[in-house]
Amino acid sequence: MGDVRGGGVAVALAAAAMLVLGGCGDGEETPAARESEPSIEELQDDVLNPGDDSLVEEEDSLIREEEVYEEPATSGPEGEINAKADAEGWVYDSLYGSAAEYVQDMCDSLPDQAEDWSPAQWLAEGGYMTDDGEAILKFGVPKLCPEWSKTVKAAASGNYERWISGGEYEVKANPAPFDPESESDVQEIGPGTYRAKGEFSDCYWERTSQSGDIIANQFVTQARTLTVTLQAGELFKNDCGTFKPVG
Repeated sequence: MGDVRGGGVAVALAAAAMLVLGGCGDGEETPAARESEPSIEELQDDVLNPGDDSLVEEEDSLIREEEVYEEPATSGPEGEINAKADAEGWVYDSLYGSAAEYVQDMCDSLPDQAEDWSPAQWLAEGGYMTDDGEAILKFGVPKLCPEWSKTVKAAASGNYERWISGGEYEVKANPAPFDPESESDVQEIGPGTYRAKGEFSDCYWERTSQSGDIIANQFVTQARTLTVTLQAGELFKNDCGTFKPVG
């Protein structure tokens, strides 16, 4: 294969030389014609190095398309948050370009997290208060979305309204704060009356004693409102949407 390729190049070079030396027949070439003809060196370069121009154009295109890096804000509330984060050495998710971007995303997301858990519960049990997240949000939220400051404080304290979504729960008078590192699938919840609203079909919930005796249960074929009253010491299993505290 190497001999064939080498032979092809040799033929191409020979043809290029003939074009240059052969001119335009037996007649004498004009100066303009000689100037317009490519030199042997130029023809050799085209044969031996095809595509160089396309590589340069592709490289230039990549440079033009490269995203321009935006420096983190240094003024205003955002600048204060970034300066504080740098001074304290706070670490945030690498998806964000700055601590202020992280805080702003939390501000934008909080209003939309009211389906399966309360806002403070979403922050605490979603893992956003772990590591330096708590310090960043405590400092940044009052500056970018102060209406959520109390929510952040509640999430940090562990004393917040907890909604019951699907899963298994143990009812305790003083439930332990949510532990994201716990290996147990059973969460603790406080006693009280809880209500779920929505369109429910083909779901099931039950209250049982510690020994497994069923206290109350319901196979739901169709419903719009479900209400349960939980007592300390009971176990609760829910497969019917999200129950919120009543009152």
